[in-house]
Amino acid sequence: MARYRGPKAKIARKFNEPIFGPSKALQRKNYPPGQHGKVRRKKSEYAWQLMEKQKTKYTYGLLERQFANIFHKAARKKGVTGEILLQLLEARLDNVIFRLGIAPTRRSARQLVLHRHIVVNGKVVNIASYTLKPGDLVGVREKSKSLEVITESLSTHRKKYSWLTWDSNQMMGKVLTLPNREEIPEKINEQSIVELYSK
Repeated sequence: MARYRGPKAKIARKFNEPIFGPSKALQRKNYPPGQHGKVRRKKSEYAWQLMEKQKTKYTYGLLERQFANIFHKAARKKGVTGEILLQLLEARLDNVIFRLGIAPTRRSARQLVLHRHIVVNGKVVNIASYTLKPGDLVGVREKSKSLEVITESLSTHRKKYSWLTWDSNQMMGKVLTLPNREEIPEKINEQSIVELYSK
């Protein structure tokens, strides 16, 4: 399973956002990493667009080719490309597990999927990039319901999303619909990404 394995605090400081969750480094040093971090440089339009794409890529835990494939898939569909791109990213299995609160981060959600702790419509799925559709049921495998990482994450999870429902007794969630742009909390300028790829 290919994924980013480098320093997380450095990436968070680069974009000045807690991409991988709360970061103490971000609070202590609220300027970019490296010896030139404090030097203020005017960024070009291309640099802003590239930065937005990289930030989105790191947020959802994708590599370059995976992200490009999702963008081209979104571009082929009818509608606003930027919004469809975010909907496809949100519909990924690892992201839905994170949104439901089964895992505290997208990275740990991906690990739960890979280790076969997650079922979709009653069948074990171990592909983190699996795209869910409205009506799909996502739950924790029977044998895995007592796992400490899952129970701890569910006990601290407070956020609710209108496009998802959760049954805590059965440890089962349902995708009601794909989210609208307003329902996606990430600070992403999707239009910049569309402009970058259309060059």
